[in-house]
Amino acid sequence: MTSPPYNIGKEYELKESIEHYLETQEEVIDELIRVLHPQESICWQVGNFVDDSEVFPLDIIFYNIFKKRGLRLRNRIIWQFGHGLHSSKKFSGRYETILWFTKNDDYTFNLDSVRIPSKYPGKKHFKGPHKGKYSGNPKGKNPSDIWNILLHDWEKEIWDIPNVKANHIEKTEHPCQYPIELVERCVLALTDKFDWVLDPYAGVGSTMLASLKNDRRVTGIEKIEKYRQIGLDRLSKLEQNELKFREIGTPVYDHTKSKLSEMPQDFFSDKHK
Repeated sequence: MTSPPYNIGKEYELKESIEHYLETQEEVIDELIRVLHPQESICWQVGNFVDDSEVFPLDIIFYNIFKKRGLRLRNRIIWQFGHGLHSSKKFSGRYETILWFTKNDDYTFNLDSVRIPSKYPGKKHFKGPHKGKYSGNPKGKNPSDIWNILLHDWEKEIWDIPNVKANHIEKTEHPCQYPIELVERCVLALTDKFDWVLDPYAGVGSTMLASLKNDRRVTGIEKIEKYRQIGLDRLSKLEQNELKFREIGTPVYDHTKSKLSEMPQDFFSDKHK
């Protein structure tokens, strides 16, 4: 489970041609496939590479790299979030993707570990051999391949896995940190207790934390010393039960309760035109 650099010029990478970037990524992918257990998975979480205002969808490009090496795509997961950079010349980007690959058709998938509440848990079959019986699984429903909305109201949407921005409880100085709970869903569903998890771009340790707090063994690799130190500090706090993090499935703040959500009375006055 990892999120590689997107080749967008962050401090931990040198922006280079898309061709050279992909060549270096292929070298890493070859090593990951070499050490991957036959019954286990690779989760490759990416956004978009942007060059001269043109968008290159990295997940589509990476799909061909993995496919040529014989891996099988099980899901293209869309992780949608509510906050990010705004754009004035195109629609603002609000999603990233997780490509979930396996080596074989015999692979670990623990659906019961990641079920979410059903919309209508009291619904029953109205005909057929199961008439009168509950139609859904009492443990909940499958989260589906779009990870964004925990529940719908007629007037609002509530996000279930927010991205890590300034007010996020897990925020560190890493500019592209992903939340622990995003990794947890993958770890819980695609590994068993005491399995090994590897993150070759460990950053500040989100994959490692998600693995350890769920009784997995884990190895992380990170070349930037300050991020490695932040990750080690977070691991230490986890061991001491002092780490602050969003528990998986935690309801998010309802923004409609904020005064900032109210339309200002003078918004349409002359001075704002």
